[in-house]
This record gives sequence, C-alpha cells and structure tokens, in this order.
Amino acid sequence: MNDQTPVMHRRTFLRGALLAGIALPLAGTLASCAAGGASSTSSADSGGAKSAKNPFGVAAKSTVAASIFNGGYGTDYVDFAAGVMKKQAEGVVASVTPVTNVAQSLQPKFVAGNPPDLIDNSGANAIGISTIRNQLAELSDVIAANNYEGTKIADTLYTGVTKPGTIDGKLLVLNYVLTVYALWYSKSLFDANGWTVPKTWDEAYDLGVKAKAKGKYLFVWGKEAATYYQTLAIASAIKEGGDEIRLSLENLEKDCWSKPAVQSVFKGMKKIIDAGFFKPGGAGTQFTAAQAQWSNDEAALLYPSGSWIENEMKKQTKTDFKMTGAPELTVSSSPKLPYEAMHSTAGEPFVVPSKGSNVAGGKELLRAMLSKEAATNFAKTRLTPSIVKGTVPADGFGSTALVSQSALLDAAGSNVFSWNFVDLYGTNTDQLVVWNTFLSGKSSVAQLTKSLQDITDKVANDDSVTKVKVS
Repeated sequence: MNDQTPVMHRRTFLRGALLAGIALPLAGTLASCAAGGASSTSSADSGGAKSAKNPFGVAAKSTVAASIFNGGYGTDYVDFAAGVMKKQAEGVVASVTPVTNVAQSLQPKFVAGNPPDLIDNSGANAIGISTIRNQLAELSDVIAANNYEGTKIADTLYTGVTKPGTIDGKLLVLNYVLTVYALWYSKSLFDANGWTVPKTWDEAYDLGVKAKAKGKYLFVWGKEAATYYQTLAIASAIKEGGDEIRLSLENLEKDCWSKPAVQSVFKGMKKIIDAGFFKPGGAGTQFTAAQAQWSNDEAALLYPSGSWIENEMKKQTKTDFKMTGAPELTVSSSPKLPYEAMHSTAGEPFVVPSKGSNVAGGKELLRAMLSKEAATNFAKTRLTPSIVKGTVPADGFGSTALVSQSALLDAAGSNVFSWNFVDLYGTNTDQLVVWNTFLSGKSSVAQLTKSLQDITDKVANDDSVTKVKVS
C-alpha cells in the first residue's frame, strides 16, 4: 500500500497525521491471559562482531528462517530482499517459508521455544498480540541502523509508521506496507456507462438501481472477507460521526455499535442488501473467486478493500479494467469528517521472536527489506508502497490503482484515521460469521448490532485480557 520524487512530495500529511490513534495491527486469536513486556535478549543476539556494516552482529554465512504470510502480497518480495542481504551481509542467506494460517502453523513453535527468526504475522489467522508480546525482540535498533545505502533507516521512513507496532513504548512490530483502504471500481466501466462514483449510501443505492438495469450487482463478497464490509462500515461511521465513534469502538464501550452514526451506516447497507444489490451466494464463495467476479467478470461495480487488492487480483483482472480507488462512503452530505477523509495505516506486521535461533539474522533481513533496492522492488511488483520513502514514480509504474492512492492521500490531507480493536483483540473470526449472515440478508440491523456488541462485551468483560486504552 518517500522523499519522494514526483509522487511522495504530495504526501506531506504524513508528518504527524498518518496515524491518528494508537495502532497495534497484530490480528488473530484472542489471548486467554495477559502477557508481560518484550524480551530483548537471546542466545542468538550475537554471533559476529558488531560494526557499522554489521549492526546486529549477525554471523557470516548464517541462515535466517523466515515465515511469511502468503496472502495478497505473496512472499517473493522477501526472497528478493534475501538476495540483497546475501550480497551485503557476508553471505547471510534466508530460508523463506510461505505460510497461510500463521497462528496454526507458528503458535506451537512459540510454545516450544523454537520460532522462526522473522515472521510476517498477517492474515485473518495471525497470532494475537497478547500471546506473543513477551517473546518478541525490540526493533528500535533496526530503525536506528543505517540501510545498505548508508542512510539511517529512521530517516527513510514515512512519519508515524512505527506507531502501530509500538507497545508500551517499545517497538515490537514493524509494519512494512503503507495500506490505503478505499472503495475500488473500474474507471473504464464507469466511463463507458456514464456512472459517477457514489459518495453516500443513498447515492450507492441509486447506483445499484442502474447496475441492476444493466444486469449487474453493486457489491460482491466472499466468505473469508465478509468483514471487509465491517471495515467499510466502521470507516463510514467514523467519517459521519467523527472521532468519538473510533474511540468508542477502540475502547470497547457499552453500546458502541448502537451509536447513531454506526446505525445509520448499517441501515444504509441493509437497504442495499434487501434490494438485492449484493451478488447472492457470497457466504459460500471463496473470497478471491468473489473478487474475480468483480475484477474479471465485472458482475459487480464496487468492492471495498485495502490497496493489496490490485496485486492480489492481477491475474484475474479484465484487460483495461483501470482499477481505481475512491473514498469510503459517508451517510450524509455533511459528515463530521469530510468525504475525502480516509482510512490508511502502516500494515503487514513483521516481528522478530526473541527466542529465534538467529535473532540478529532476523533483524538483518528486515534491514535488507528496508533498503531502497528492496523497497522499490516491492512497490513496483506489488503496486503498493512500503513504508520506505522515495520508491514510487509519478506514473505509479503504470498502475491506475497506485496513482489513485496518491490522489486519495493528497485529497485527504490531515484527515487520516485508523483503528485496531479488531486485530488487537482477535475478534475477526467471530465477526466473519455475523457479517456473512447479514450480507446474505438473513439478519436485521438489530441482530447485527447485538451480535457485534456481544463479541465486544465478551472481550471487555474478560479480566484476563489486557486492554489498551485509546485516547
């Protein structure tokens, strides 16, 4: 999702505005007990002499075990960084293992005390932060080190991008990707039909009428990604009702899902569902297959997602689709935050377990990923910027989606927000069930609200779960 040259000079909002609230994007299983602080020592903390060229003391020709979530970004961008590392770091090599279910695959390794050296803890089944925060190495020395080009890494990053992974003052997670959330559409399809991208839920309904007349749907969804519509709903409610909505949800407040702004969004979405403008069968459709119904078949007009969507669907997108992002919907024409306000944050959380056999190597591979060479490769091949500045040209490498991200960020200015309660407390799995039911037209707004509040209250009332107060 850059003292940049032509594109990034327009992203000056990042100076203090990227992350409006506390962010801890480690999704996954809810912990059953509180955890302590991070461990910063390991038998593998040293293996070679530390120097300016070797800031972490990684042993020459050692091997780094990396487990990387195999999702929308794939894993070969880490293989590329490993190649950069091998050239720069005395023959240090990486063994990169793709993982789809991070918690199931790696949680037993944490329990056994033999986790990999670097983990991309991402996806719907990532490991909940409470379960591993006391087993993570601090990463402040990574951003304090120089990159392979000789510049201090901290000076090459967008402002604010380390906030999501900073917990109790310690940088435990480094989020690698700058993610932009938007309502995605085919500009070529809209232009051909003279359609205008809707700004409100009422306008979306009106577009749904026009889509139906053309034999198309307004929205489509897949079972594993039903909560993409929760993300859309939350962003819409925050824009409509202001920051108090974000804080209410983040702090697990009683009746937070009953706030008027949230309810108005749910009602707007329900009207569209009841009109039959969602393509039926999503609860039984694998999510990339559902996305292909949008990007390849053009069976639906709009799809809410993060900026990984273009890369994820690049092999299943119609020629000349011209994928483009638009701001998420508001309810009224006079919301508390402007229509152009947007949900954006640093994502794709990387961690270095403190009990890995090569902690220094895990940090070195992260350092390689943060080199300009590796970060530029990521932006070019994934059509999404990393947290490293100066890697995206004005033409977005020919990507309309990437160019539109720049335009969205320009228009948003300082009106950028994010939230983390879903990921922090690991509620996505339970919420998927609720949202699949709602999108299928099998529950009311009242039932949706009660189900979501029950999930929230369960966490709020569990004294064994460490809460994070967001202000």
